[in-house]
Amino acid sequence: MPDNFKSHVVTQGVQRSPNRAMLRAVGFGDNDFLKAIVGIANSYSTITPCNMGINQLAQRAEAGVRAAGAMPQIFGTITISDGISMGTEGMKYSLVSREVIADSIETACTGQSMDGVLAIGGCDKNMPGAMIAIARMNIPAIFVYGGTIKPGHHNGRDLTVVSAFEAVGQYSAGKIPYDELLEVERKACPGAGSCGGMYTANTMSSAFEAMGMSLPYSSTMAAEDAEKADSTEKSAFVLVEAIRNQLLPRQILTRLAFENAISVIMAVGGSTNAVLHLLAIAHTAGVELTLDDFETIRARVPVLCDLKPSGQFVATDLHRAGGIPQVMKMLLVHDLLHGDALTITGKTVAEVLADVPAEPRSDQFVIHPWDKPIYQQGHLAILRGNLATEGAVAKITGVKKPVITGPARVFESEEACLDAILAGKIVAGDVIVIRYEGPKGGPGMREMLAPTSAIIGAGLGDSVGLITDGRFSGGTYGMVVGHVAPEAAVGGAIALVQEGDTITIDAPQRLLQLHVSDEELRSRRANWQPRPPRYTKGVLAKYAKLVSSSSVGAVTDLGLD
Repeated sequence: MPDNFKSHVVTQGVQRSPNRAMLRAVGFGDNDFLKAIVGIANSYSTITPCNMGINQLAQRAEAGVRAAGAMPQIFGTITISDGISMGTEGMKYSLVSREVIADSIETACTGQSMDGVLAIGGCDKNMPGAMIAIARMNIPAIFVYGGTIKPGHHNGRDLTVVSAFEAVGQYSAGKIPYDELLEVERKACPGAGSCGGMYTANTMSSAFEAMGMSLPYSSTMAAEDAEKADSTEKSAFVLVEAIRNQLLPRQILTRLAFENAISVIMAVGGSTNAVLHLLAIAHTAGVELTLDDFETIRARVPVLCDLKPSGQFVATDLHRAGGIPQVMKMLLVHDLLHGDALTITGKTVAEVLADVPAEPRSDQFVIHPWDKPIYQQGHLAILRGNLATEGAVAKITGVKKPVITGPARVFESEEACLDAILAGKIVAGDVIVIRYEGPKGGPGMREMLAPTSAIIGAGLGDSVGLITDGRFSGGTYGMVVGHVAPEAAVGGAIALVQEGDTITIDAPQRLLQLHVSDEELRSRRANWQPRPPRYTKGVLAKYAKLVSSSSVGAVTDLGLD
């Protein structure tokens, strides 16, 4: 047994006898002290369907670690369901939970001197939270996605959780009866797994597979299918081998890996939240990554997959069509992927993809052939202008009116905006501004799925713009711009917008402009006063005090190094 595979219990010698005594109580025998200790970060909970099947995966991982010759120790992490907290005060805790998850995994693994960690996540923030911890600790690690939910079905169409949000807007606009709304709600989420379109959870699982931190094909498996549990056990074997070889996360989480992840996210039509999370993970891993890198890659990578929210299909359809490896191989053969990047298997990306065909099968319609992409360029654009000098993020493909100039309709919270939409007070041509919802101002940078879905449901998705210093759900589409920075709470220009001001959102020019003179903006800024903090105690108060701009990932340890 090589020295680097022995756990801390052995290397500390006889002085650690009391520690060994504690471990005997949880099942260690004499020979087990010669084995690596592997943490299994288990985000199981019944709070959300995304995580309710994860405990079974943790048990398979535990069995796999033992069979591979190491000693597993399972510990829990939290989750906040974005879908359940959406539109409520509780949504402020969602992004905050990313940091809590990262801190909890670091605390357990480092506090117990674990030799490696297998992290299992389902809901949106489990994934970046786990990867931030993995990058921070830099002990051998692998990520296991809890799996996607299978689609619901109603009247011949597939449903996801976003279908329920949009049905609210349709009902409020008088387009469907209440009975139809109730049927959509009943059938949208039929079982375990994360939201089924290419929303944030499936986007981040795809990104981690592209980065080499998860096994091939694992990011699009359904939570309830047997292959997901089998893949979890295989992940345990791969991790133990990585511990033996001391293959560390920062050897995998390189600049090349992040560029691969961004390329895949563009190709599959992924969530705007990926920008925020990849910036945060890169910061922790010590990799230079900026908003401009997303724009550079967007310009050269086509959208290849026809996936919800703006497309037809869900993640399980993508899986049957060849999954992320098929997308990666297409990018690789067209020199848009770094084949020499390392993966957790010890193989390079090119070696992992060696047997994957260069073009997708002709009997499927999810992944388009290279010469017939859905869009010639990526969908996630970085907008700038006097309203977003640090940048903002938008999905710009698929909108019928890529340029909107109209009067500002200003709201100081998500709730006030939603009330106006449902009351029919928003009309075609309006540009909605929702502010003081940023990382500091919210705090927590809430997602705006309720108002954006209500806009879609009311039939205004192609004629109304929306900008915010908050975030959008991965299920959002339309002419919407989020992550506006600097945010209102720190005096960004979005705080200076007045009702009726003219705003332009120009997707082709990547422009977000407030048509007010510099002199007038200076005058407004001179009269602007910061708002007192909304919270003075507890986790939200601490978060608001520490969190950085969204333009650098909304991290809480900027400047500490």
